[in-house]
Amino acid sequence: MRVHVPDATRRNEFGQPVGDPVPGWSGAAHPPGQVLKGRRVTLRPLEVGDAPGLHAAYEGQADADWTYLPVERPRTLREVRDLVEERMSSAAVTHAVLREGIACGVASLMRIDQGNGVIEIGWVAFGTPLQRTVSSTEAQRLLMGHVFDDLGYRRLEWKCDALNAPSMRAAERLGYTFEGTFRQAIVTKGRNRDTAWWSITDAEWPAVRERLDAWLDPSNFDDSGQQRANLSP
Repeated sequence: MRVHVPDATRRNEFGQPVGDPVPGWSGAAHPPGQVLKGRRVTLRPLEVGDAPGLHAAYEGQADADWTYLPVERPRTLREVRDLVEERMSSAAVTHAVLREGIACGVASLMRIDQGNGVIEIGWVAFGTPLQRTVSSTEAQRLLMGHVFDDLGYRRLEWKCDALNAPSMRAAERLGYTFEGTFRQAIVTKGRNRDTAWWSITDAEWPAVRERLDAWLDPSNFDDSGQQRANLSP
């Protein structure tokens, strides 16, 4: 697991270590909620009409799939619709992930800090048709590229419960760098949560993008859909 170590080679006129200048910085753009198209999935702003597709996608899941999300698994169509309406009314920009035109999951761009160019991908709730699939990786790649290539952010964050081993593995697999753990960060579902912080910077993104695109390329999969090269570091 990679840990970031700051570079302290630049110094000011007092001999103190300081950060690199950011010439011409004027902030990043707010996510407009646009459609993002890939080979396998399409992402677009979440709509109330996505509730039936999401209900079907979540219906076959185990309750354990929602342990580390801030809410319990919605069981009825009404509960899914309430969840959709809550995500649409939040400050986050939430996308539905569509396979063959049907919503199978959601992912949000959240904690949006345009002035500093910092944003987080979070509130990721993928249904059964997306879990542990190439499509789920492509959905993440589409959002990551949108953040850096379209909107001009300097830093993309991923945060998760430090006990959520699948999310920790996913962050590392996608190319994020582990930064540390905020102990007793929040209380969720009546439990303590230590929050693990991960990030990718704009300087790191080109190499991460190249690695993800090489893995997602159709040539990396045989006729049965099995990967030829592994994405895990």
